[in-house]
Amino acid sequence: MPLINLPTFAPDLLADFASLQTERVDTPVIQPAEPFLDMAGEDLRRRIFMTESETGQSLCLRPEFTIPVCLRHIETATGTPRRYAYLGEVFRQRREGGNEFYQAGIEDLGERDVARADARAVHDALFVLGHRLPGRTLKVVLGDQAMFEAVVAACGLPRGWQKRLIHAFGNQDRLRDLLEALSQPISTGVFGPEVERLATLGLLNDEAALSRHIDETMQATGYSTNASRTPADIARRLREKMDLASVRLDVKTAATLRAFLAIEVPLNEAPAALFDFARHAGLAIDEALARFDARAKALVDAGVDPAVITYRSAFGRPLDYYTGLVFEVLADGDPAVLAGGGRFDRLMTLLGATTHIPAVGFSLWLDRIEQAIAQGASA
Repeated sequence: MPLINLPTFAPDLLADFASLQTERVDTPVIQPAEPFLDMAGEDLRRRIFMTESETGQSLCLRPEFTIPVCLRHIETATGTPRRYAYLGEVFRQRREGGNEFYQAGIEDLGERDVARADARAVHDALFVLGHRLPGRTLKVVLGDQAMFEAVVAACGLPRGWQKRLIHAFGNQDRLRDLLEALSQPISTGVFGPEVERLATLGLLNDEAALSRHIDETMQATGYSTNASRTPADIARRLREKMDLASVRLDVKTAATLRAFLAIEVPLNEAPAALFDFARHAGLAIDEALARFDARAKALVDAGVDPAVITYRSAFGRPLDYYTGLVFEVLADGDPAVLAGGGRFDRLMTLLGATTHIPAVGFSLWLDRIEQAIAQGASA
């Protein structure tokens, strides 16, 4: 039995989903924990309610629907494209609103026209919310994980720093701290005595030799190796740490990244703003620019008013599986996020799909929508 009441507007919500040509699906409340721990990101990982099966398998209460819906699609070997709708309880620690609440949403799997599918996700979220909140002005904040990744790559940073910055995308404080650290002079003694000794032996510039040295040391000391900590893995990680510690941003690159992250404009101005940024910075990001422009045009074609959308280059969402579009929807004058979603093109393969399946979707927070409806009724 649910511990909280389903909002009274839920049946109408399901009718809206049906009108959008979706298939209603459900997933078990008890889920394998590993996919969430591996792929959902630190913000969700620390809020999951964990348990364990009789055989010792790590399980959790369903903290969100995207991963379970994707796993269900893979397990049932259903072809694509498919549009799934869901409505049910999720369980995770929250600072406000309780730890058990209802979410609903749509996952759009396998649509090859990425711009069209992205636009449809934003349109459908606005469509459903508009029916719940007639007369309220809805605002969309839109970001683009792929655009940020393209800018970071074009700046020529080492792969390790690219990974760190990309992982921090959407967390403005963490991203600011990383850029600050990258801009500071290298401190003396940063590598430690053991790394200095390896450098003296000339091993740090030869990964194969470093791997052999680590293997010999592990054998001599009786340190057992395993699949996750092979000598080659340790050598690769050590080299990566060296690269991270020894790289600092030049003034121009630091200014370029900060200029990008400061872009915040209405959607109809965003393609031109990004094009001008790339031209002034001398960055070759034409493919990312073309995808962004195609999405902006597709949003207009889908009937979304670009005046309600703000593009914020530093905006991301706290889930690691996003790869492109990210967005949130709010009611004007209310800071509560009512809907959020984005594109997750790598997730299906990571979960076990044998072919690449592009995917995009969004979730609705039903308790927040219920509060917004009540606020409108009392106004």
